[in-house]
Amino acid sequence: MTLNAPERTVVLAHPLERRQAHDVLGRLEGHAERLAVTAPAGTTESVPVELARIIALVLDAVAAGGTVTVGSLPEELTTTVAAEQLGISRPTLMRMIREGEIAAHKVGAHHRLKTADVLAVKRDRLAKQRAAFDELRRLEDELEQS
Repeated sequence: MTLNAPERTVVLAHPLERRQAHDVLGRLEGHAERLAVTAPAGTTESVPVELARIIALVLDAVAAGGTVTVGSLPEELTTTVAAEQLGISRPTLMRMIREGEIAAHKVGAHHRLKTADVLAVKRDRLAKQRAAFDELRRLEDELEQS
């Protein structure tokens, strides 16, 4: 099990690829869980539902003109990698661990965090940031109207 920084691939979709992704999604009509691929030998293989959902998410992002980043993370992360994922400093992460804001366990003298826990905190922080931004926009609209 590797604990280092994840492998990552970033793909920028061009207009043709966006149109193609949009067309494919239209043909799937919400049934992306039934994807299949044709091998070079001509045989058809079903794509497992879990992978089909990932492919559908990628197609959706490409069709919307977004940037697609695909990466993998190990089950456990070092504090350095976890801090990078959260967009915070390692000392801030260590404070969060001490204060019980995020779960961690020790391996020898080092802390490790479960990837699922880090991603949950990341989603929570993003939701709070969006809510704060929405509130700021609402207040700004109120000021403009008065």
